[in-house]
Parts: sequence; structure tokens; C-alpha cells
Amino acid sequence: MDVINTIGRRKASVARVYMSEGKGTITVNNRPLEKYFASPESWYYVNLPLQTCNMEGKYDIKVNVDGGGTTGQADAIKLAIARALVKADADLKPALKAKGLMTRDSRSVERKKPGQPKARKKTQFSKR
Repeated sequence: MDVINTIGRRKASVARVYMSEGKGTITVNNRPLEKYFASPESWYYVNLPLQTCNMEGKYDIKVNVDGGGTTGQADAIKLAIARALVKADADLKPALKAKGLMTRDSRSVERKKPGQPKARKKTQFSKR
């Protein structure tokens, strides 16, 4: 098996995943997963596609991620890993799709409108 590369996006984050057969190490921006993400919740999200397919410890995954915050980056990596698994074995797609791992979360921040403090927040109404 050669190196499989895929891309995942969420909010302002873009994750590029390079997956090859190996011992199961995940490196994010040349750092181990546990050093890059502080919260165990992010570790869980990144490992979710692998746990769903029982593929933990079978692939070495190298990730380059850029933009956004930690939550967006973790979700972008999750999508990219799920896409890479499907590229490696197309039979895994129904299981990943049933968990909702193959769909890009298209929600992003709503833009700020002029004359308002934030996107939806308005200044206090004054009758007089």
C-alpha cells in the first residue's frame, strides 16, 4: 500500500492527512497527537473513524493542519481520516456514513452586520 492523502475541512481549518500502513502513530504538525491537542475530547474525535472501523494500530497517520481553533482542527482531521479509510477500503463507507463521519459540517461563523455590535446582537432599544 502506498501513501493515501486526503483533505478535510471544518470552519476555517484545513487538514491534510497522509496515511500509510504502520504501527498506529498519529502525528499532527510534526508533534504527537497527545502533545498537539490538550483535551482528551479532541483525541477522541480524531480517533473516532479508526475506532468505528476497528483499524486502530494499523495505519501511521501524518497530519498537516492549518487555520481555526482546536475544535475545528480536530473535526477537520476526523473528516480527512474517514475519507482516507474509504480510499483504502471502500467497504468501510457504510459504517462511517452511519456514524455521520463522511459528511462535512458546513456550519461557519455568521458575518458581522454594519451598525451592530455582532452578527445578531443589536444595540439596546430606546423608546425616547
